[in-house]
Amino acid sequence: MSDRPPQANRTLDVLSAVWTWAAKRKLVAAADNPAKNVEKYREEARDRYLTNDELIRLADALTAAETIGLPYSVDEAGPKAKHAPKPENRRRKIEGYAVAAIRLLMLTGALLREMLHAKWEYVDFDRGMIFLPDSKTGRKPIYLSAAEILSALPRIDGNPFLFPGEKKGQPRADLKRPWDAICEAAGLDGVRVHDLRHSFASVGAGASLGLPIIGKLLGHRQASTTQRYAHLDADPMRRAVETIGWTIEAAMAGKRPLARGGS
Repeated sequence: MSDRPPQANRTLDVLSAVWTWAAKRKLVAAADNPAKNVEKYREEARDRYLTNDELIRLADALTAAETIGLPYSVDEAGPKAKHAPKPENRRRKIEGYAVAAIRLLMLTGALLREMLHAKWEYVDFDRGMIFLPDSKTGRKPIYLSAAEILSALPRIDGNPFLFPGEKKGQPRADLKRPWDAICEAAGLDGVRVHDLRHSFASVGAGASLGLPIIGKLLGHRQASTTQRYAHLDADPMRRAVETIGWTIEAAMAGKRPLARGGS
């Protein structure tokens, strides 16, 4: 699997976890874990952040998806082409649950499975959060900045999940088809749903909210996990260099340094 470093590394993780599980139950010897001391492949980081312009285009596409619908193409040479609507009328709406899920992923930085597997009983509208009893990193609150997105969703009898799937009582499996259609309409090439999480973190870093706060919002256990966004926090450095430069310039000009904005 050397040609697929990320998949190879994840496979090694799974093998190690399975062996550890078995060792705890005395089925195998922990010391014999075949993944032990196996060096992982180096992976190239793939962090994609949406720009302001891309966020605007995404928001416009989401609005169109649930109102007028998104344009779709037809094979004009196909046998059914003559029965297709006129080009200006070729639009298809995306169901509201999918649009709402994407909006919430944008605004919370939550993982896809966390959102799709969340249940109504986890939602606390008074406190503005979804409290997950279990997640990839254990118990975790998802803070809501737009709880009205959830409150507008209809609840399905017999289905406890925020985003119900096709099978009775089950959650939605994924967002692949609606996400692909929305990305195409927004002109976003190669953007994954997970990149919404990176974008959420990058906006927080750019606003100088601090890596500890961003880490808590994302549910990171280790500070090193959030450190990948440190280079996006340019504002404090810019303010620092401007303050130092202004003070030096004032001193060189023979002026008494004053607080920024003073006279």
